[in-house]
Amino acid sequence: MFDDHDDGYSGPATLTVDGHDLAVRVRLDARHEPHDGKLHWFGRLRFDPGIAVPPGLTTGIGRIELRTAGGRARAYIGDLDLWGRYRVTGVGTPPFVQDDPSLD
Repeated sequence: MFDDHDDGYSGPATLTVDGHDLAVRVRLDARHEPHDGKLHWFGRLRFDPGIAVPPGLTTGIGRIELRTAGGRARAYIGDLDLWGRYRVTGVGTPPFVQDDPSLD
């Protein structure tokens, strides 16, 4: 999912669904979208073993937030892939620290 030059985040995170915290592992990245002028972040998440998927996650009607040691952001959950990972997306400040862009 990431190349060596990407500044994304890969590691532990907390997914909050309707006030309930769940441990997950994520791989995230972010890109500036010139069509709308906003930062879009995206990636995949996997629940830690033994964690039941909450109903609010799959119905899309619950309040969902993703949190890492570097930040937090409202999240939107999408499709489930063949490897048991959910697509996660958001717009605006991502839930991880980004390096300042190079001006070179």
